[in-house]
Amino acid sequence: MTSPTASDPAAAGAARLGRFVESVVAGEKVRAFVPPPLPPAPPLELRPLLALLGRADRALGRLDGLAQLLPDPQMFLYAYIRKEALLSSQIEGTQSSLADLFALEAGEDLLAGFDEVREVSNYVAAMQHGLERLATLPLSLRLIRELHARLLRDGRGATKQPGEFRTSQNWVGGTRPGNAMFVPPPPPEVLACLGQLELFIHDPGTDLPPLIRAGLVHVQFETIHPFLDGNGRVGRLLITLMLCAEGILRQPLLYLSLYFKSHRSDYYRLLQEVRERGAWEAWLEFFLAGVESTASQAVDAAGRIIALFDADRRRIDTGAERAGSVARVHAHLQRRPLVSQKSVTADTGLSAATVNAALQTLGRLGVIREITGRRRNRLYAYDGYLAILSEGAQPLPA
Repeated sequence: MTSPTASDPAAAGAARLGRFVESVVAGEKVRAFVPPPLPPAPPLELRPLLALLGRADRALGRLDGLAQLLPDPQMFLYAYIRKEALLSSQIEGTQSSLADLFALEAGEDLLAGFDEVREVSNYVAAMQHGLERLATLPLSLRLIRELHARLLRDGRGATKQPGEFRTSQNWVGGTRPGNAMFVPPPPPEVLACLGQLELFIHDPGTDLPPLIRAGLVHVQFETIHPFLDGNGRVGRLLITLMLCAEGILRQPLLYLSLYFKSHRSDYYRLLQEVRERGAWEAWLEFFLAGVESTASQAVDAAGRIIALFDADRRRIDTGAERAGSVARVHAHLQRRPLVSQKSVTADTGLSAATVNAALQTLGRLGVIREITGRRRNRLYAYDGYLAILSEGAQPLPA
């Protein structure tokens, strides 16, 4: 796991550097970077990271254990997948909010641009597709292409070859190829790099812990940048899918995009330092700290959500005349915290009059709030629940 050069960061970094290949993009000659295959050589120096790795593993264990104890794990899964989808899309510039996404799923007028909210919805579909496919298909290039096809099937990325690895040169940062921050491998090198990455994902001989492997794979995928668009979102999806495929998580409740969004400058800097200096250990320290922090926050949020639901149910039991039907609508709001009378009626099977009365009661009790001010086609928000879910999920400044 260690080597003589691993104790010398400069020597280790130099030995881990990839190679540059001349490529042409938009009429300019550029130096495209081809990364060496994983695992890093010389091997990683993991001893300084073991304490942090242990804390991250324990935080993930608490999160996974909590999910199994919840009365309705699918309720939390629904919410956390959507939060991860939103945060990952916000990193790429989407200005949507959770309320926008829930409004789209309720079939009502959107609170933001359709294309942006559709992109977040596509991420949800890609995540769900990936989780379902893992039951019959290993995490592979085929599955990665399927994820990408779902992610870009409509919206602003629909013209960027959904589901197809790129056949032209791209670049990251800068106003043109010549001043780009980073130029990924040229098209003839992409499939070879991806093939090496797939071999590493399924290498039975590696003794690297699953969290370390997930951190390595994320950076390598981002460096290869194999698609014309959506690379960041697919790369972040891979983290969760790898942890689920490895059995570290039984449910995809870890949303690392929150940490990456909150530490964007460090995130991009450390990705680049791996490419320029082979600084894998610095990246892994950041990554593991993010896992520990995010998992701990998720456990705390889940506890507060459960307490909120219990308090509101007691409020219903003591303050509602028809507590049974009101409780049924409240249970529906725990799955979908932004609803219309029409969507609740369709999903619960209750009559429109019963649903309308329940919504009015919940509003009177302070559990929900009508947010449109309209006479018709009203939308109701479960404010307390949305507030917890939306922590850290406000759109980034344009």
